Amino acid sequence: MTPPRPSAPSPQVLAVPLSALLRWVYLVLALLFLLLGLIGIFLPVLPTTPFILLSAWAAARSSPRLLAWLEEHTAFGPMIRDWRHGGVVRRRSKWMATGVMAASGTYLLLSSHSRWAAGLAIACMTAVALWLWQRPEHHDDTPPQQD
Repeated sequence: MTPPRPSAPSPQVLAVPLSALLRWVYLVLALLFLLLGLIGIFLPVLPTTPFILLSAWAAARSSPRLLAWLEEHTAFGPMIRDWRHGGVVRRRSKWMATGVMAASGTYLLLSSHSRWAAGLAIACMTAVALWLWQRPEHHDDTPPQQD
């Protein structure tokens, strides 16, 4: 029998309490990032995962309730916990992101009047894809999962 795996570490508690204004700024950022992440589900050129991670980061500084909702969400919670636990990005997510970036790059090449702008966007997406595939796919203490 294996011992239960410890839960993902909680975000660091800030040593200095934030002012009310700063907490509101972080809350607005958390909600804005969440909205952009939700839009990204339906709009292929807008990435969902980075905005959800940014939303969790800002919520950790402003709203324990929003952070708890994000962490317990069936779709967002696992990616937040994986990221906190060593920057893990699952293979399925990598393939999905790569596919969407490839489709977006193809669309830009076919529809853009400005080849240099399309090339710049594709270069940025290529850099992101290269970085993404460098991320670990599972936690060091667990075997790889089938995605």
